[in-house]
Amino acid sequence: MQKQQADCTGTSVERRSFLGGAICALTSLIGGTLAVFGGKYLLGTPHEVSGAWVDAGEISNLQGGSPHEITFEKSRSDGWKIHNERATAWVILNNSSITAFSPLCTHLGCAYGWQASQAAFVCPCHGSKFAADGKVISGPARRPLDQYDVKIEGTRLWLGPLKNSQAS
Repeated sequence: MQKQQADCTGTSVERRSFLGGAICALTSLIGGTLAVFGGKYLLGTPHEVSGAWVDAGEISNLQGGSPHEITFEKSRSDGWKIHNERATAWVILNNSSITAFSPLCTHLGCAYGWQASQAAFVCPCHGSKFAADGKVISGPARRPLDQYDVKIEGTRLWLGPLKNSQAS
């Protein structure tokens, strides 16, 4: 014959029932917690750290009119970890304006380069060509180069979020 214990309310609860319920509750709590964080990890995507403006360097070294590839460091968050990574941009300084392009072709994301002899950005993967203002000269790319938001503080260039270009 089993002994029953009285709880605070005076009702009796079998020890085996209580332990079974406690184990089920604890298992559900752990499983729910893992499901929430696992789903957030799997469905979440890496993103740039908030305040996405990054210091891209000194603009006094840039010559006007011709594109220059600059290298800078930016941070991105991947779950709980923040990664610092090197990035590049193509920058063109014209009179009082400055334009910064993403270094990736809008066709399939290959890295392109400036060809001074053709006065164009040329993608070596599939032959897309872009004018100095980012517009498509010849395809297969259908849309212009993506641009960064830019601002100048003193003699420093700051790059903001990347703006995807629209097909023209």
